[in-house]
Amino acid sequence: MTDLSTVYRLSLLAVFCSVKAYSSSCPVLECWFVQEKAGRGGGLTAATTQEKSLLHIRKDPHSHSADTQTAPSDISPDRVYFISDPAGTLCHRSLNPPKGSVKKPHCEINPFLPQPSSLKWVAALTDSALSPIYLQADWFSTAHQGLNQQLTVSTIMRAPTGTKEQNVILSVTTKTASMQSRLGEPVLLDCGFWTDPSSPLSGSGFAVEWRYQFRGDGRLVLAYDGKADRLADTEEEGATLDIDSLHKKGNASLILQEAKVRHSGMYICTVYLPYLVAQVAMELEIVEPPSLLIHPSPLPLAVPGQTLTAQCEASGFAPLTLELSWEFKGADGKSMPLGSGSVTGHRQAWDGTYSQSTRLELDTSTLDLGSGGELTCVAVHLGGTRRASVNLNVIGFSPPSIEDSMAMVGVALVLYGLIKFVSWSFTSSGSDEAAKQDKKDK
Repeated sequence: MTDLSTVYRLSLLAVFCSVKAYSSSCPVLECWFVQEKAGRGGGLTAATTQEKSLLHIRKDPHSHSADTQTAPSDISPDRVYFISDPAGTLCHRSLNPPKGSVKKPHCEINPFLPQPSSLKWVAALTDSALSPIYLQADWFSTAHQGLNQQLTVSTIMRAPTGTKEQNVILSVTTKTASMQSRLGEPVLLDCGFWTDPSSPLSGSGFAVEWRYQFRGDGRLVLAYDGKADRLADTEEEGATLDIDSLHKKGNASLILQEAKVRHSGMYICTVYLPYLVAQVAMELEIVEPPSLLIHPSPLPLAVPGQTLTAQCEASGFAPLTLELSWEFKGADGKSMPLGSGSVTGHRQAWDGTYSQSTRLELDTSTLDLGSGGELTCVAVHLGGTRRASVNLNVIGFSPPSIEDSMAMVGVALVLYGLIKFVSWSFTSSGSDEAAKQDKKDK
């Protein structure tokens, strides 16, 4: 029994170790190397070239696996890189799909040119106007999109000139590449960054910037000068950072205290180091389902041949895509679609939400509505399906029910008995009078 228990424990330990090793393993990423094409200029946009490349990710710069020395035949040996990422950001499971998987994470690598920024909340990082010798190297930037949008990563990497050994100096990540929120709720747009503590650039301060873009319109949401520890003047109300967490953990997440329709759009989180910049983008959509109201309510009584008019108002919803329809459910439980009716255009309220209505003309002479039922307005929206119902009563249309027939038979029997009783009483009284008169005459 003891031996079996020991074997069982050792087996569990082996499984645990293998699972842990697998979960902590770093991927070999297939990537596109994109750069501007060398040649004559003068065009509005520079032509670019892209080549297949391979990125061998590792946490320890001194570790080399056996398969890192070979590359597929369609990838040039010049496009095989060895990337050291001590933070392990590029080892995330969404960037490391199982072998043979059809789905692949998105990856792009580009040459990068370190340079100072003129933004007032960034310029202080390079006040000396001196480019350190540290910048004299090969620099690259990468952009990664994990499977199912679990993670978006942007990195800046440095490689000693002429080598393929790249070290991640700055990485910016988000776990909310796409998210939705209801109106009035607080929103947290995730953004975190990591800097290599061994880099001389990491100790010279940082800056964080959040920008908003929607259909070509953009604005500055928030900017923070980490070197001077101050927020730049902005006009965006209700947008904040956790400054303490920003300095201690690199948590640059944006907090919107109350979601509004105007918050729908793309948000870009940008982190600056001296001469370096990396950013990630995320989509926020404010989704609010409609409120429905049918009028008149209750509906008036309908008679056969009458045309009944009802209107359904959908209000307070966002975004504006909405499908309105009607349906009727009879007393027998069967449902009948009635179409969309006459639908109006959208109207926008002061808070940015939309309203829309539909008008239904119900002809009781052409529809088999029986004695009535339930009329329902249906609204299909990104925020969910909503329904509103009113009772519809039709009089003088259908034959009485079994219960009504039995009641009518009962009433008829009572009336018949009453008539017979009155008739018998009248006949009996008449007979007595006749007998008395006959006796008197005699």
